[in-house]
Amino acid sequence: VQLQAFGGGLAQAGGSLRLSCAASERSSSSYAVGWFRQAPGKGREFVAFIIWNTYYADSVKGRFTISRDSAKNTVYLQMNSLKSEDTAVYYCAARAAARYGSTRVADTRSYNYWGQGTEVTVSS
Repeated sequence: VQLQAFGGGLAQAGGSLRLSCAASERSSSSYAVGWFRQAPGKGREFVAFIIWNTYYADSVKGRFTISRDSAKNTVYLQMNSLKSEDTAVYYCAARAAARYGSTRVADTRSYNYWGQGTEVTVSS
């Protein structure tokens, strides 16, 4: 599976952006997808995950929404009420749904496929 993340850019604090993660395979709905981010000088951190349900990092809960459009083989990350601390490169990652189910959602090692990243900058 090849993943392509896009939709990043510059936003003001309090604004919104929507990221997209497009998958190359038509059966992508059988994959679990996670969004991660990496700020300058920091490690990659978990943001959100979708399989048959959704999970969020505490730092984005209530502000970000992950969703899937199976017909378009695309997973979205709607980011609202953006804060300067949301500034990072955002990556989407995927693994077969049967591999770990809804466990290890925040473990980068549990994902087989990664997109190239899209940069989000939030100005305060």
